[in-house]
Amino acid sequence: MDDLAPIPIPSAHAIDIAPGVYVPESGLRVQYARSSGPGGQNVNKVNSKAEIWVRVVDVVGLDEASRLRLATLAGRRLTDAGEIHIVDQSSRSRETNRMSAIARFVELIMEAMKAPKARRASRPSRAAKRRRLDSKKRRAGIKAGRRAGSEE
Repeated sequence: MDDLAPIPIPSAHAIDIAPGVYVPESGLRVQYARSSGPGGQNVNKVNSKAEIWVRVVDVVGLDEASRLRLATLAGRRLTDAGEIHIVDQSSRSRETNRMSAIARFVELIMEAMKAPKARRASRPSRAAKRRRLDSKKRRAGIKAGRRAGSEE
């Protein structure tokens, strides 16, 4: 088996993310390489680091606003080719690393699907303004009392 060839995902030909949102198997590329993570002498012999690439346009069911948020959230993980590149080498196991990378990708998409709450402009109430000014006057009076006491 060639370690650099894409490995099919054991699923019903897709990674389900949310109802109506999925990535088809053809839109996911997985490669394995030598890991710098845990593994002892095994690190030098086994390709356990998992790298996944998913093109943003291959994520089915995302609206345009979510795609833009996904691209923003991906940051440096977004390649010039429009792919999100996620690497995991936290475990000695190739399968564990692959599943962890896919889980991180799913979390990224779930975060992108959440629309940010619109901020409603607000103003302090009249009572809040009065409390703030009273507090400032009280503090100024305390400090003025210190000045008056030190001159004597």
